[in-house]
Amino acid sequence: MTTNSTISLTRIAREVAEIEVRGTAPLIVHRWSEKARRMMLDAQQGKKNPKTAKDPVEDFNTSMYRFEDGGHGFPIMAFKSATVKGGARLFGKSVKMTELRQLVTFLSDGLCTDGTQLARLVADEPIMREDMVRVGMGTADIRYRAEYRDWSTTLRVEYVPSVIDLSSVVALIDAGGTNGVGEWRPEKSGSYGTYEVVGE
Repeated sequence: MTTNSTISLTRIAREVAEIEVRGTAPLIVHRWSEKARRMMLDAQQGKKNPKTAKDPVEDFNTSMYRFEDGGHGFPIMAFKSATVKGGARLFGKSVKMTELRQLVTFLSDGLCTDGTQLARLVADEPIMREDMVRVGMGTADIRYRAEYRDWSTTLRVEYVPSVIDLSSVVALIDAGGTNGVGEWRPEKSGSYGTYEVVGE
């Protein structure tokens, strides 16, 4: 004997929250320039590039993430990664990293000139940093990068309220601020790029 049954499902409701975060430490950025990408590709293909003189101003300018309209931004996925790692670290077994990656979707404000999805920064003009770094087999090099002293951004986050509520989303993003984003963040043994939630 067979019976006919109809599957009836209700569309899952989604909501988008706008959550403002403010930097509690300067943000150091280091975007891979087109020149650096090309040189890496050439090296992988066995092509040699002649050495050129270092241009601090060019290195500084190309270290920034810019929208096509010239505005400043930072990769949205960096904030998601910080949220996942910070939430898993601070809230322990109550949340799992694999679940966190699926619970929230970070929406970009647009694209960088290289196609990277960005959150728009509200910040003063960055200053140029000159840092000594170790690369490769411990070889010393000088890097010129942009640093935003005072910065903030509004993160647009899509979530499913029947699975996770807004206060939990805010708590996770605030926890991500202790992980930080950008160069020399706490996750990488530094003290830059931290932030906190200031509004929703």
